Amino acid sequence: MVQIRRLQEEGAEILAVVGEIDASSSIELDLAIAKAVGEGVKRILIDCSALEYISSAGLGVFMSYIEEFRDKNIHMVLFGMKEKVANTFNILGLADLLHIRPSKQEAKKLINELSL
Repeated sequence: MVQIRRLQEEGAEILAVVGEIDASSSIELDLAIAKAVGEGVKRILIDCSALEYISSAGLGVFMSYIEEFRDKNIHMVLFGMKEKVANTFNILGLADLLHIRPSKQEAKKLINELSL
């Protein structure tokens, strides 16, 4: 089960992910990102500090947006991952395809640089 809270902070949309993202709950993550994109959001921060687990379906959601984000000049940075979750991204090589930072402050700094 997952909960996703949407917050606005300093011109960026923050999606705070709480719980576990598996095949059934990955739909909620997809809907939250799609809604932000549909509303014209150009800077998305994904707060993973309360994310306990992510399956391949959840990872697939992030991967499915890479090309669209590039085409629409949308930037996304994930931050605050627990070691277990970060290892999943690293093992599959996704850390090389997505912007991931350890802290919210570093994520904000990067997304501001990317948006220039």
